[in-house]
Amino acid sequence: MSNTVVLDVDGTLVDTNYHHTVAWLRAFREVDVTVPAWRVHRAIGMGGDKLVAAVAGDKVEQDHGDEVRAAWERHFDTMLDEIQPLEGAHRLVRAATDMGLAVVLASSGKSKHVEHYLKLLDPGDVAWTTSDDVDDSKPAPDLIEVALREVKGDRAVAVGDSVWDCEAAARVGLPSIGLLTGGFAENELVDRGASAVYANLDTLRAELADLPFAEVSDPNA
Repeated sequence: MSNTVVLDVDGTLVDTNYHHTVAWLRAFREVDVTVPAWRVHRAIGMGGDKLVAAVAGDKVEQDHGDEVRAAWERHFDTMLDEIQPLEGAHRLVRAATDMGLAVVLASSGKSKHVEHYLKLLDPGDVAWTTSDDVDDSKPAPDLIEVALREVKGDRAVAVGDSVWDCEAAARVGLPSIGLLTGGFAENELVDRGASAVYANLDTLRAELADLPFAEVSDPNA
């Protein structure tokens, strides 16, 4: 029986959550909308197709949604060279593959950004998918469903740093593991479905063999 680890990327393997927050703040200000930074941070991890309305309301989404998303991308691109992997990211992925686990990187980000992260992470031969591959982003389960189709695992577990990762996993019937690396609190991640929460990637790596894998009914459907 083969096991799959579905790994979130932003905030989980690469330290991007606060860069995303700043990029969104700048994007909102371009359309004369001011929102508090904490509210933006709390939405990081959900897809950009949902974030504008979640942070600033349906009217802003209706009037400026695409404009804000384009501005976010432009501002985030300027910070891309500042992005660094989180401590232990490379070790975690390589340890998982060395154990024979199938690893799929499932990111709500854009393909061009994930391609940049892959160069930083040097994860080896792993599958990956992004928001460009789905119609509906986290907390919808689409991204995880697409990720599971990339491999042939019988069982899987999802790993992420945000409540949106935990919600997406729950919607597809998978257990989730939370990380504190994105700025969400342990109790928040547990309340949204995380089976366990780790402070860092090296601690998680030490317990890979004990992850709560659950059966995937039809991963290649």
